[in-house]
Parts: sequence; C-alpha cells; structure tokens
Amino acid sequence: MFFLGHMEFLTAGLPDDIRRLVEIGDFSLAEKRIKKLLEDERLPDIVRERLLYELERLRRVRFDYSLRKEDALTMLKQEVRDFSEDDLRKWIEDGSIDFRLIDGEERFFRSFIPNLFRFNEDARKRRVKAEDRTDDRILIDHIKSVMRGERKRARYRVMMEIRLKKQVEGTVRCWLPFPRPNEIQDGIKLISAYPQGYLLADEGSEQRTIYFEGNDVFRVEYEFRSSSRFPKVEPSSAEVDETLSRYLDEKPPHICFTYFLRRLSEEVTKGERNPYMKAKNIYKWIVKNVKYASAYEYSTYENISEYTARNLKGDCGMQALLFITLARISGVPAKWQSGWYVNPARANMHDWAQFHIRPYGWLHVDPSFGGHFPEYSDFYFGGIDEFRLVFNEDIQSEFTPKKRFIRSDPVDNQRGELEYEGGNLYYDSWGYEFRILSFSEE
Repeated sequence: MFFLGHMEFLTAGLPDDIRRLVEIGDFSLAEKRIKKLLEDERLPDIVRERLLYELERLRRVRFDYSLRKEDALTMLKQEVRDFSEDDLRKWIEDGSIDFRLIDGEERFFRSFIPNLFRFNEDARKRRVKAEDRTDDRILIDHIKSVMRGERKRARYRVMMEIRLKKQVEGTVRCWLPFPRPNEIQDGIKLISAYPQGYLLADEGSEQRTIYFEGNDVFRVEYEFRSSSRFPKVEPSSAEVDETLSRYLDEKPPHICFTYFLRRLSEEVTKGERNPYMKAKNIYKWIVKNVKYASAYEYSTYENISEYTARNLKGDCGMQALLFITLARISGVPAKWQSGWYVNPARANMHDWAQFHIRPYGWLHVDPSFGGHFPEYSDFYFGGIDEFRLVFNEDIQSEFTPKKRFIRSDPVDNQRGELEYEGGNLYYDSWGYEFRILSFSEE
C-alpha cells in the first residue's frame, strides 16, 4: 500500500465535491470520483495520500456502521421494555441513536445501544438489564483508601490472544501490545509466548510490542505490578520544565493547534499563569462539558481533539487527546498513556493523559473517569488507581519491527495489529481475548 507515516495527510482534507458525497452517504460514487481524481498529475502528494486513504477509510466507516435496520430493531426489542418503532424514529430524530444512510441503506453504529442509554433518560429507565457495577464499587473503595494516604499496589498475571477468523496465504505478522516499565508499573515478566521466535521490543519503546510471525493464532502471557499514586501538590511551587519542549509540540493530525482550539484554550484557562492551575482548569472544563460516548475507530477521524471539542462528546482517549492538545497550547507539557483498565471485576481498553510540572514530575489525568465519578474527580487530576496496565506512552509511534502497511489503529495499540503480504488485516478479520488470570494486592 503506501504512507505509513503518522497520518499527517489527514490535515489536507478532502476536495469539496468528494466531501459532500461522503457526508450524504453516497460512498460508492465518492469512491468512483476519488479513483478518477487520482489520475490527475497535478495533485500535491499530501492530497494524493489523503485520497488514497479515503478509499480505506470508507471501508472502515462501513465496518463501524455495520448494523442494518432489522439488526437495530432486534437489539432494541431485547434491551428496551415496551419498545416500538415509534421509539426508534423519535430517538433518531433527537440524536440519541447514531444512524446514517450509506449508499441508500439505513445503517446503525455498532455501539449505538450503550450510547443510547448514556444520552437518553427515557431509554435508560426502560432498560431491561440492570448494569452490574461491582467494578465501580471495588474502585471507589480503592480510591478512598488511596486518598486516606495508603499506597496501594497489585500484582497481575494476564493473557492476550489474537485469532484470525479465516486463514490467509503466506506469513502473518503480528504485534501484540506488551507492558513497559514506568512510574506506576514494574515487575514485568514474560511467562509464555506463542508462536516461538518472537521479538520483544525494548523497554523504552513508546508503544511496546511483542512481535510474531505465524499463521492464525498469537498468544502472550505475562506478569506485572501496578501502583496507585495520589501526590500532594502545592500549586504555588509549580513550574514548567523548559527541557520538555517535545511535549509542547503539535503532532498532526490529532494534536494540532487550530485557531478554534487556541481560542478554546484561552477561554478555558482565563488568563491563568500558573501551569498547574492551567492544567486543572482544562481538566475541569472537559469533565464538566464533554460527555462520554463510545467512539468510531480512531482511524476514521480527521482530528480527534477538535472533533471532541466541537461535539462535546468522546471516549476516554478522545478526552485525553483534547486535554493534551489544550495543555500544550497553554504551555503545559502533556503526553499520552494507555493500555487497559484491569479492575478484577471487569477489564477494558483505556486511555488517559499526563502533564508535567516541576518539582513533581509527571502527574496523571483521567478526564473520563473524573466525569464518571464526579465525587472523586479531584482524585483523577494528579492521581491514578492501581488498576492500570500500560503499553503506550505516546501516540502514533513506530513498532519494532516497523509495520509495512497502514495500521488498524494508527493512534494507539491496545488490541494488537496484524498484516500479511497482501496488506493490513483489519478488525473484521480477527478476534482477540484478554483475560486476567490472577490478581493479588501487596
């Protein structure tokens, strides 16, 4: 294929006629227009790459909107008491259900049900199955202990496996995420890996992986230890470390200092000069104003931080990217951290952020958890729980060895990546399993 890079070509945007076709859902005609336009030798390289990628991006959007109307109706009848098609029409009209026309067919976002319950009170009251919030109770008890001054630490053993749904010809290259040591994570030990002949990336890799070549199954098992943090900070002593200029830079396409975001940063920080208080104002604004929502695959967005600010919704990583972008604009070094939230009652992929001030170093920030637990939002500005597994310390970082084709997730790596001689193997080609095999507090 082409363009491994860091997806900077997304900043070029699409020609207006093609963008209009995509917006109205005429994907087939948009694809024809793109192929015709690619014959034009006048195209700048960045626009050519953008158009080439749009052919792949539209395929990925179709994957996100994979549910037909009959699928959506079946799911709603199972999830909502006394559901009728009038409810469907009403919830589409008020924006509670994510729906679009693609090539004349009604298609629904594959995670529309969780978002419906987040945004629509009527649907939430009529939900058939009550949510099991055992994980929340475990977390809240843990936060209370940490806020009382207890240093909490836990040891984990986990297993992750990828399995191809259908074999492909030739060798499959697989990158599974692997933990890296940092201020909250140590005691990392590889227990087993399949197939043999793997390559484990250096501890300092910003997106650490274990690499395999094989056929259809890839598996890793390892141990690690995770620690909580809740440092006490005196805001008046906070200073910016000028040597961390890298963490004040743009990183297109998702950390861009657009005019809109610069204006927003000015509005949110309100003339504040103290770097700690700037970061706190940004965090509080996101917690208050940005609603959590299940997201499309990150590879389908042109600018995640701007999308999140404009739509006032986004998942954990989108909120983290918005924090990082606004913090950097305001002169506060900030960076990414991600992996899994490994509560013994429930494990999920999760992203958060960090910002740096002297003399305290890197402090954690988790806007999505701060919004979900408003009574503990102060904890998640500077603090972190012990239920974290960290793979990544930056976005859009190269793997070891480098991937040849465009990644399924060019931003992050929490599930893994696959490719073969014919190209990238997207999420519809394989499934994964993540299991906590053991958990013990120390």
